[in-house]
Amino acid sequence: MASAAHTVWARKVDKKAMGSRTNTVVEAIRGRIAARALVAGDRLPSIRGLAASLGVSPSTVVEAYERLAAEGLVRARPGSGVFVARTAAPLPLPASSGHAERAIDPFWVSRQALDADPGASKPGCGWLPPEWLPTDAIRRALRKAARADEATLTDYGSSHGSLPLRRLLARQFAGEGLDIGPDAILLTASGTQGLDLVCRLLLRPGDTVLVDDPCYFNFRALLAAHRVAVAGVPMTPAGPDAARFTELAAQHRPRLYVTNSAIHNPTGASLSPAVAHRILAAASQHEMTIVEDEIFSDFEPEPSPRLAALDGLERVLRIGSFSKTLSASVRCGFIAARPDWIEALRDLQIATSFSAAGPLGAAIVHELLSEGGYRRHMDALRRRLSQARRDVGERLEALGFTLWTVPRGGFNLWCELPEGRDAAALARRALEDGVVLAPGDVFSPSHGAGTFMRFNVAQMSDERVWSALASGLAPPAASGQPAARCSPPP
Repeated sequence: MASAAHTVWARKVDKKAMGSRTNTVVEAIRGRIAARALVAGDRLPSIRGLAASLGVSPSTVVEAYERLAAEGLVRARPGSGVFVARTAAPLPLPASSGHAERAIDPFWVSRQALDADPGASKPGCGWLPPEWLPTDAIRRALRKAARADEATLTDYGSSHGSLPLRRLLARQFAGEGLDIGPDAILLTASGTQGLDLVCRLLLRPGDTVLVDDPCYFNFRALLAAHRVAVAGVPMTPAGPDAARFTELAAQHRPRLYVTNSAIHNPTGASLSPAVAHRILAAASQHEMTIVEDEIFSDFEPEPSPRLAALDGLERVLRIGSFSKTLSASVRCGFIAARPDWIEALRDLQIATSFSAAGPLGAAIVHELLSEGGYRRHMDALRRRLSQARRDVGERLEALGFTLWTVPRGGFNLWCELPEGRDAAALARRALEDGVVLAPGDVFSPSHGAGTFMRFNVAQMSDERVWSALASGLAPPAASGQPAARCSPPP
């Protein structure tokens, strides 16, 4: 193989299009390696030679070579030069269409929402747009955190998590009737990580877990990863069907029940006091632990009954995070549980991620929750969402959708499609127009919500959403029996 030192780098790369001069060099070399113009063992041009060929300074080439070496693409040999590494990067593959064509399941919705193009519309996602969140307050909190001591900026932090933030959360919980100390709270990287830790502590493969039907789709994905059986409890606007819950508890002897009490995801239902007491009684009778996800609780205009507060954390664990109200980018969640369970969960968190939520993220969340602006932010957000739910609900009803219930708060509407249309087919068609939807069966363990869709009202200002819905509903309904409906209101 001829030495790369004699390769003519004739064409100068457009530095304005490529970004910095260092990026110019990095991309030029990376492209030649990907195209196999340079292969493992080839020597790269000298620093001065490549600098002259590309019209950049020698120091720029040095920086580019160092960056490529850090990626493992090249390797420097003292006294000999810089060579393409033996483990050169594989040829880039064309984008696969399999991502869109795969079965529509919880991972399908998550990937579509997380990986959507910046210009895509995402009424199927589970978070608010940036303009609905307190970005100015986040920037102020970031500036304050930047002035913190070195340990906050660089260290792991304690296994329990920030004491100031745990104290603040304990005071907030006391206002709901849950009187606990900071030792009963463990900070985590997210609410999902909190649930994962609880599953690691309490579940073994083959155990049975009760979830609502429908439920938050990532509950299904996470429980599948733990290789447990799942049984669905039909939802009503007042919470889970208590009679069916009791039957399933007796039949399956489940280890856990996982639910949203406050503004249920995806239905928007709110737990009634009567249902809450029946659920706790059945859980006690059948020695079942309850995980109550509180991530939407601050969206309620007035607090609904809380299983954790009614139970006093005897057999209920509370998990939550701040990704819906503050920022999904600042990763910080929590678990509230009996102190003996918290001790075991701390060890599990060390084993799986070494420490609790990082000090920097915890400091930012503490600052945002401590200032008076958070209450004003949530008051304004609840008012704005109330109007959006009305406006979006009216437009959906005009298209033939039926609202399953009118939520007390939050940003989700759970709707049935007109004439028994298939939600998965509508979601696939809308994706062609750059619109990400969340069809009902991804939320349903029994796959009984094929004619339902969850809409995020804060993500529906783009008229492309409405055009995609209208065009998707225009063709006649597919042949065959319509999918089963969710449980009707009692």
